[in-house]
Amino acid sequence: MNSSDNPIKILFLTADPSDTSRLRLQQECREIEERLQLAKQREKFVLKPRLSVRVGDITQALYDVEPQIVHFSGHGTSTGALCFENELGKTQPVEPSALAAAFELFADQVNCVVLNACYSEAQAKAIADHIPFVIGMNESISDEAAIKFAVGFYKAVGANRSIDVAYQSGRVELQLASIPEHLTPVLYEKKK
Repeated sequence: MNSSDNPIKILFLTADPSDTSRLRLQQECREIEERLQLAKQREKFVLKPRLSVRVGDITQALYDVEPQIVHFSGHGTSTGALCFENELGKTQPVEPSALAAAFELFADQVNCVVLNACYSEAQAKAIADHIPFVIGMNESISDEAAIKFAVGFYKAVGANRSIDVAYQSGRVELQLASIPEHLTPVLYEKKK
């Protein structure tokens, strides 16, 4: 996955607006960090969390961190918007075309985007016009399933497996835990 000596930077964005149901985002971040620390090649990865992300923070974090993998954990709406926070901590939805336009600016740097949020498939499809690999959720996903998927995904990433294998690993993790949501995560690849 990484041929140079530079570590793979993972930007972990979270948003849990105060007017939505609470999510266990800190738990997800902790679990990902643990998996990467347990990896044989742990020195190849750097996890950079950005919490309570507002709309203006998205591109700033991308410029600052220069990640190869971007992981968003939070809420999505049934219309396909992702829920970021406004200045008061309330929901500020971002439509798929807007987020896709933001990622287009970073197409030469970002290799994978993981949208660990309910109904994020529309976002994944739009972003995949610019980014090689994008994972979204085709319906609602429970906190437990979202965390298990992330654990499985980053176990494989930490083992230097491909994004496709990491995606499959996340789905297998759900099956091994007898969580019936293993078909909820979907992978989109940029058309060549």
